[in-house]
Amino acid sequence: MRWIESIQSALDYIEEHLLDDLTIEGIAKQANASAFHFQRTFAILTDSTVGDYVRRRRLTLAAQEISCTNEKVIDLACKYGYDTPEAFSKAFRRQHGVSPSEARKYMGKLKFYERLVIQVTLKGAKPMKYKILERDSFQLIGIKREFSLVNEENLIEIPRLWEQVNADGTSDKLGKLNNGEIAGLLGVCVDKRELDKNETMDYWIAAEYAGTVPEPFLPLTIPASKWVAFEVHGPMPAAIQKAWKQIFSEWFPTSGYEHAGLPELEVYPNEDAHNQDYYSEIWIPIKRS
Repeated sequence: MRWIESIQSALDYIEEHLLDDLTIEGIAKQANASAFHFQRTFAILTDSTVGDYVRRRRLTLAAQEISCTNEKVIDLACKYGYDTPEAFSKAFRRQHGVSPSEARKYMGKLKFYERLVIQVTLKGAKPMKYKILERDSFQLIGIKREFSLVNEENLIEIPRLWEQVNADGTSDKLGKLNNGEIAGLLGVCVDKRELDKNETMDYWIAAEYAGTVPEPFLPLTIPASKWVAFEVHGPMPAAIQKAWKQIFSEWFPTSGYEHAGLPELEVYPNEDAHNQDYYSEIWIPIKRS
């Protein structure tokens, strides 16, 4: 339950500081998590980015003020974090479908986004199959790209990287070189914030490989850890997205484990990923809560 309380603390912090200059790092600190892992968990649980949630909540409150007060649009723009009235009006119309001046005249319908609250509900009708294992450190080889965490750029660019490596043959080359225990291509997220304090992460498309690293690939050592490996059944990307949501909303809150802070692995066997029976895995490093 400590995991749920940590997430709720971050949500409460967002609400209490909604009109301040919020940062992912500051929000994640309330949940005792890195910016990367909090951002990822939030997106999995809510189907929204942290930035989108903050923007929607601010514009929800702005709409209430527009309807109930005579505050000038220029003052509301500044209050809710917009540099100009034009930028505020554009964002307001995008969310509510009407301009601030139209909302003040009670034209159209406003869109209300309630604050998020973590609730424990009875779930588990569909069981999750998983195994817990321990492994010594092992080597991966692959390609690495650095992505910014600012404005959740990484969530946009990672799918583009997969499209690139599938198109240029890199994924086929890695698949043939795979000679480790984990069969398949790996998507690997490496949080760098504790190392260089920058707003970046590394993402690898890789394969487990023992031996001298062939060009043009780079090596990545995965530290020894305890792991929980979940089975995923169904076509990509819907099946793995659904599995992540179930893991964070059902398994972690009651498992007695927490994320160990090491890289996560998504395992994609070399088969038709769009097949209804496609099998993949999610590996998460864990430690006792």
